[in-house]
Amino acid sequence: MDRRTFNIAMTIGAGGLIAPTLGAAPRRAGRKVLALYSSIDSVMTRYEVDVEAATLTFGETITLPSSIQYAWPLPAKRALYAVTSDAVGGSRTITGQVHRLCALRFGPRGKLVPLGQGEVLRQRPIHMTIDRTGSHVLVAYNVEPEITVHPLRPNGAIAARLPQPQGLDYGIFPHQVRAVPGNRSVVLVTRGNNAGGGRPEDPGALKLFHYDSGRLSNLTSIAVGGKGGYGYGPRHLDFHPVKPWVYLSIERQNELHMHRIVDGSFAPVPDFIRKTTEQAERGVAQVAGAIHVHPKGHVVYVSNRASGTRKVNGQDVWVGGDNTISVFAIDQTTGEPTLVQQADPKGFHVRTFAIDPSGRLLVAATMVDMVVRDPDGLRKVSAGLSLFRIAPDGKLDFVRKYDVTLPEGAQQLWVNMVEVDA
Repeated sequence: MDRRTFNIAMTIGAGGLIAPTLGAAPRRAGRKVLALYSSIDSVMTRYEVDVEAATLTFGETITLPSSIQYAWPLPAKRALYAVTSDAVGGSRTITGQVHRLCALRFGPRGKLVPLGQGEVLRQRPIHMTIDRTGSHVLVAYNVEPEITVHPLRPNGAIAARLPQPQGLDYGIFPHQVRAVPGNRSVVLVTRGNNAGGGRPEDPGALKLFHYDSGRLSNLTSIAVGGKGGYGYGPRHLDFHPVKPWVYLSIERQNELHMHRIVDGSFAPVPDFIRKTTEQAERGVAQVAGAIHVHPKGHVVYVSNRASGTRKVNGQDVWVGGDNTISVFAIDQTTGEPTLVQQADPKGFHVRTFAIDPSGRLLVAATMVDMVVRDPDGLRKVSAGLSLFRIAPDGKLDFVRKYDVTLPEGAQQLWVNMVEVDA
């Protein structure tokens, strides 16, 4: 795909792969509105959010060059950045050909408009972030582990990647990259892999790097458990808004860890380790997922995922497990997390969820359709967007779910809420 084809592929429409079931977006007075963006395959959909009513109103869609893997808003530049790929997630052999880093401008009410030509990437990106100064995009890759760093131009467009030194330790199967508070270091969360298919286990770790104006150098590697990273599979992390605490979702062990941040790095041993679920069924694949700390810092949320199936009369039917969002209250003196609730999103496999900036609404994106057993036989549960009101104590109250239409083979991979100009 050349530059001209790349720009043509980045088109805007009112249709797309998600079938809108909501009304047309009304114009409301006021300087700011809240927009929710969700991705299904290569299509990004914008909704307007009414936090008080806990409702979504369909806006429009924009189609990117290939399947959207992750995105990150930068309100200061009125822009959203997304990484896309046509590779098959997790595959070591079907690596795809169309890998892109795209910049999108927020128009009125958050309508997305392509900004610049974007960047061609050489392999499937799995995650991305913006550094703490808003001056660079960092992209993480899992099959051939790597971080690329791309400066942002004053208008928000993406510049060519910066060269990095040889010998950087990227670990095995990176799943997230984040800039540490203070912007003097970057952490790459490397999950490793379970043993299977004749392959031994790959160890996980937290890989930390010195960070100086987009340049990386090795800082330290942390592998919890004393086994060189075996039996340790971190996926994602999030930072407390005020305290020097970082919370990690440990995917392969279904745990939540809390480390202290010390001089731009993490304490090598977590202060607290908690199970994200006690409801996992024996013999069922159960993993932890996304993690977000509430904007006020008094609660941390972690998703639990179980979407294994077996054939029943020719259909793939769910085999059981825990699909919830675990709510942990945070002790503001010690940082200790305590499980206080497990909320049901009425769907399967919450890969991502989002909290509105005011901290009053949580939207969870269930990734897949699922066939389940009930007393009347088999029924389909659609993927969707599940809305919860957030109580003052951080607990979740389910309000409604909007089903979404998934084309064959597609998944709902990403969701976020952004305050934009009206």
